Amino acid sequence: MIDVKETLNGAKDRMEMAVLYLEEQLARIRAGRANVAILEGIRVNSYGSMVPLNQVANLTVPDPRTIAIRPWDKKAIKDIEKAIMDSDVGITPENNGEIIRLGIPQPTEERRKELVKQCNKIGERSKVEVRNTRGEVKDKLKKAIKDGLSEDNEKDAEIELQKIHDKYIKAIDELLNAKTKEIMTV
Repeated sequence: MIDVKETLNGAKDRMEMAVLYLEEQLARIRAGRANVAILEGIRVNSYGSMVPLNQVANLTVPDPRTIAIRPWDKKAIKDIEKAIMDSDVGITPENNGEIIRLGIPQPTEERRKELVKQCNKIGERSKVEVRNTRGEVKDKLKKAIKDGLSEDNEKDAEIELQKIHDKYIKAIDELLNAKTKEIMTV
C-alpha cells in the first residue's frame, strides 16, 4: 500500500527543486547590473586542473556596472582572461596587471525584451516540471485505489497535491515577475 504523506512529500521536493533550478538560472541572466552570479559557470585552468573562478580569485562588485576580479596569484591573470573570453558571458575583460575589470554594458530595449523571453522560457520549463510531477503523483494515487487506498483518502490527497502545485506555480510566477521588473528597469 502507498504511503500518501511520503508520496506528497516526494512531490513537494521535486517541485521545490524546479523552483530552485529556476532561481539558479535567473541569477545567471544579467540584467544590466553587475552580479558575480554571471561568472559562476566559468572554470579556469590553474596549475593543470580546471577550477571554478571563485577558487582562484576574489570577485567583487565595486559599482553597479563593474565586476572586479582580483586573482590570488598574479600569474593567473592571463588564464582568467582566457576563461572569461571562452565563456558565454559576452564581456571583454580589461586588466591593469593586478585586477581584471568587467564593464557591464547597459542593455538596449530590444535586448531587454529578449532577456525577458529567455527568462519566461526557463520559467515555463520549471512550470512543466511542476505539472508533470503533479500528473505522475495523481496517477500513483489512482493506482493506489486498486491496492486498497480508500477513495476518500485519494481525493483528500489529490486536493492537497493541487494546493502544493498551486503554491509552487505561484512561486515561479513571482520569481519571473521580479526578474522581469529587474530587467525592464532602466
